[in-house]
Amino acid sequence: MAKRKVLIVDDEQIMRDSIKEALISTDHMVTVAEDGNRAREILQRSDFHVVISDIKMPGLSGLELLKYVKEVAPDTLVILMTAFGTIESAIEAMREGAFDYITKPFSIDVIEVVLEKAFNHIDIVLENRYLRNTLEDKFNPCNFIGEHKSMKATFDIIRKVAPSRATVLVTGESGTGKELVARSLHYLSPRKGRPFIKVNCAALSSSLLESELFGHEKGAFTGAYTKKIGRFELADGGTVLLDEISEIGIGLQAKLLRALQEKEFERVGGVNSIDVDVRIIVTTNRDLEKAVREGTFREDLYYRLNVVPIRLTPLRERKSDIPLLMDFFLKRYAKENNKKIVGFEPEVYEKLKIYDWPGNVRELENIVERAVVLSNGELLVKEYFDVGYAHERTLINNYIAAEQSLFAENVMPLFEIEKKYILHALSKFNGNKTRAAKALDISVRTLRNKLDEYKQTDLIKV
Repeated sequence: MAKRKVLIVDDEQIMRDSIKEALISTDHMVTVAEDGNRAREILQRSDFHVVISDIKMPGLSGLELLKYVKEVAPDTLVILMTAFGTIESAIEAMREGAFDYITKPFSIDVIEVVLEKAFNHIDIVLENRYLRNTLEDKFNPCNFIGEHKSMKATFDIIRKVAPSRATVLVTGESGTGKELVARSLHYLSPRKGRPFIKVNCAALSSSLLESELFGHEKGAFTGAYTKKIGRFELADGGTVLLDEISEIGIGLQAKLLRALQEKEFERVGGVNSIDVDVRIIVTTNRDLEKAVREGTFREDLYYRLNVVPIRLTPLRERKSDIPLLMDFFLKRYAKENNKKIVGFEPEVYEKLKIYDWPGNVRELENIVERAVVLSNGELLVKEYFDVGYAHERTLINNYIAAEQSLFAENVMPLFEIEKKYILHALSKFNGNKTRAAKALDISVRTLRNKLDEYKQTDLIKV
């Protein structure tokens, strides 16, 4: 255990000296004061982790000293010592913010146990503070990667909306960073010290999701052996992220709408309304307006959720950000894997820019991480960046797009169009039937049958 600074305050010298001697033997830094006024003078000059003080002292009492400590050094823990006849004062002290109290007479072992509990509490507080600061830094839009105008607009919206209570609807394809935006909205808001709870709406059936969101009473249904507190209650004062909101059943949508409008709900099987204060952020990779038109999503719920919409741009529409993202992920994973990698071969940037990134930023991150893990040199070379058959399918799609104007003017038989694309795929992959079939999303056997049908096998490399 690291050295801790402890201030002992007692008007009895024997008590001060005995506690000091015991704590110094455990390698703590100990200071003593003969009364509350002297302790206040010491606290004006130095910081302490813990103050151990008697309650009844001439001049400034232990309770008055406690109030002073809470004002000038709120992180300092106060442990009060009291005689058996003044337990009521100790209870009052706990209400005023004392960490604990000890009843006289006591053994030194008791002091050591209470101090150990206090030091553990300090460690937890410091760790939580560090983690919270780390999260706030991680989810600060200033640290987001992207110079594209659409991303700058997104960062600006996050900064403006985060301090508010407004419900936010974050839309975008898989891998664009919807959860990252949601967490940023939370950690940049006044709710950052309260819970952030994510619920995956696509992972549970409607009945289980209702219980997960709102909780249930004991005996509400078969298997409900105990009362369950729902995510809304657990997040009181904080934020709830409803991921993939489009997957909520139409029946549960009505209860969710009421919870958003009235800020209250009942547990499954319950009759008492529960008030909560939560901010709602929802994400989806689907078109909710289309779901409303199709009748699978309530129109009133959609408008309740769509207070502030944030659409995340797919990576293929902001390819200018790819080099920035690559460099960012390289530094992160080189550090995590203790590798001295300084950059990429120039060909790598060009190779990755022509890919359409169906998995968006998440896919790019995974590919860079894999390259870092596999690399043994100071530069990441293009051989480490096999973006797979999806890349090959992108090349085919690009070819199809280039030919669309021709088809618009000249109607070709479907047989000829199919033949044209299959032969182009084989040419693109130097006659490799396996790669061509994968890019065309057909089996090798189907490809061979098509080639037999075209009577072109003599033109194709085997």
